[in-house]
Amino acid sequence: MEDNTHPTADHHFTSTMTLAQMGVSSVPECYILPPAERPTLEQTPPSTVSALPVIDLSSLENPVLQPHVIEQVHTACKEFGGFQVINHGIPVSLTDQALDVAADFFDMPNDTKMQFASTNVHEPVRKKMGNYAKALLLLHTKLIQIVFESLGQQSDYLQNDVEQGSQVIAVNCYPTCPEPNLALGLPRHSDYGLLTIILQDQQGLEVMDRNENWQPVPLIEGALVVQVGDQMEVLSNGRYKSIVHRATVNLEKKRLSIASLHSLAINRKVTPAPDLVDERHPLSYKEGSFEDFLNFLSDNDILEGRYIDTLRKNSDSISEAK
Repeated sequence: MEDNTHPTADHHFTSTMTLAQMGVSSVPECYILPPAERPTLEQTPPSTVSALPVIDLSSLENPVLQPHVIEQVHTACKEFGGFQVINHGIPVSLTDQALDVAADFFDMPNDTKMQFASTNVHEPVRKKMGNYAKALLLLHTKLIQIVFESLGQQSDYLQNDVEQGSQVIAVNCYPTCPEPNLALGLPRHSDYGLLTIILQDQQGLEVMDRNENWQPVPLIEGALVVQVGDQMEVLSNGRYKSIVHRATVNLEKKRLSIASLHSLAINRKVTPAPDLVDERHPLSYKEGSFEDFLNFLSDNDILEGRYIDTLRKNSDSISEAK
């Protein structure tokens, strides 16, 4: 769990939660983004295209409707890079408990928070968050099977690799911001893994559309956001693109988000699925791993470029065909 700490002018670390509690009236200079990276918060005409399609997973229980859901997933991943899911099987009680325990954590004094620090990444900070993480793992298993089927693969494609992969829960708190037009909660980026599943309690997630415009992802009661990651882009040989997204901040309301990032094992090299490489769709990506991604992050500024760009053999050759 983090609230995005940054260094201040005196080289000490002051969390954004602490700054909010201090009631600062302006954004510290270290948080102010270059003009080109700042959010546009003015009212704009509504888009004719939804930021992300909404897919009802209850239809999977009906054999007649199942192919329609798979086609919806195909279109959503191909055209948008993600979708929202409703009737996904995770009880509201679990999502509410996860958000409540996250809110309680971020409201604690820093000294109390540090008592939960642990070097064991497998140990959940609190039991309720752990229960939600287990439910997300089951949902991811269902979703990844649907996504693979939407690519024309068997539902159990890479099953062993998926089961041996990693799940990272990132819980972020975005306090109120006195000048939300100058800063972001998270800058633009794409996630490295296969899929990311996001729960948010306030609107604030934005995705980049094909025209490179930012579109807010609406808050839908009971829905979870599913995003395509870089590993899925590589596996699909570019048929599905990882979605570029960012988090905005709010003048009036604190925002919480819980992201479950699912990847193959850290050293597992990922390459396009053999069935998705042919004369019409030449091999368009070099192999890469989660470890390679982490090394890239340690050596590069994420505002300057994305890891997936280093894997593309020739961006012009990546097919947009079905």
